[in-house]
Amino acid sequence: MIRILRSNIIDITGFFMIGLALLLLSFSTEFKLPLTLPSSLLNLNTIFLSILIEALPFVLIGVLIAGFIQIFVTEDHIQRWIPKNRVMAVIVSCIVGALFPACECGIVPIVRRLIAKGVPIHAAIGFMLTGPLINPVVIASTYMAFGNSVKMAGLRMGLGFLIALLVAFSVSRLFKGNQLKAAIQSQSSHSQTKQQSFTNRFWSMLTHSIDEFFDMGKYLVIGAFIAASVQTYMPAKALLETGSGPASSLLVMMGMAYILSLCSEADAFIGASFSSIFPSTSILGFLIFGPMMDLKNTIMMLSVFRMRFVMVVLALIISMVFFTLMLLQNFI
Repeated sequence: MIRILRSNIIDITGFFMIGLALLLLSFSTEFKLPLTLPSSLLNLNTIFLSILIEALPFVLIGVLIAGFIQIFVTEDHIQRWIPKNRVMAVIVSCIVGALFPACECGIVPIVRRLIAKGVPIHAAIGFMLTGPLINPVVIASTYMAFGNSVKMAGLRMGLGFLIALLVAFSVSRLFKGNQLKAAIQSQSSHSQTKQQSFTNRFWSMLTHSIDEFFDMGKYLVIGAFIAASVQTYMPAKALLETGSGPASSLLVMMGMAYILSLCSEADAFIGASFSSIFPSTSILGFLIFGPMMDLKNTIMMLSVFRMRFVMVVLALIISMVFFTLMLLQNFI
C-alpha cells in the first residue's frame, strides 16, 4: 500500500514539474525571465502541448472504459462474447472496433484490460487497429475533410478494415499467449468479486481509472515529447522532396503519419492538405497507417507489451499498408 502511494506521489509530482516547466516556457516573454530561448525550443513546446491537449481527453475516456472493464466485465462475459474460432474472433473484434469511437491515444489501456480479462491477443489487435481507424467519427471527418468525398471515406474504411484483418490473422499465426509484460500480468492477475455493492464497485472503477491514467499518462508525455522533438528538428522539406515516385511518396506519407502522431479524429484534414502534392494512394497511406500505429502510440504499447511483439506488429502494419496500397494503386 505504501509502495503504491509512493508511486502515485512520484507520478503526480512528475506531472506537476512538467506542467510548471511548460508554463515557464510558454510565458517566458510575459514574465520577463532572464533567459533567451531559441525559436526551435518554443516551437517544440507548442507542438508538444498541442499533442498533449489533443490526446488527453481520449486517454481519459480510454482509462474510464478500462476501469469499467476491470470491475464490471468478467472473464465469463468475455468467453461468451468472443467466438472460439480464431477466424471468427478476428472478424468480430474488427467489426466491434469499427463501431467503437476510440482514438489511438486511449485504445491501449482498453486493450490492455481486455487482454488481462482473457481476450485472445489476435482479437485484441484487430480491435485496437480498427477502433481508431474506421469508427463512425473518423469516417465522418474524412468525408468532410475531402469535400464530401464518399470515395476517400469508403476507401479508408474498406482498405483499413482489410489491412486490420490481415495484421490480426498474422498475429494469430505468429504469437501465442497474451504478450503482456510480466509486471503488467501480475498487476492484472486479481479479479473483482461480484459481492460488492454497486457504490463500492463504482468507486473501485474510478480508482482503477486513476491508476491507469497515471500509469499510461507518463508514457504519453514521453511519446508526445519525442514526436514534438522529431517534428521540430527533422527537415520536413527534405522529406517531402524525396517523395517523387509512387513508392517513395507512399513511404514519405506513412513516415509523416508516424512522426506527426495526429489524433485520428482530425488527421483527415491534415491529409487533405497534401492532396495537391501526393497521389491518392499516398494520402490513403497517411490516413490508414497513422491511426494504426504512430510514435506516441508505440511508446505506450512498449509500456504494456513485450518489445519483440510491438516491433513485429509495427513491421506487419508497415508491410501490409505499403504492399496493399501499392498493389491496388491502379484501382484507386
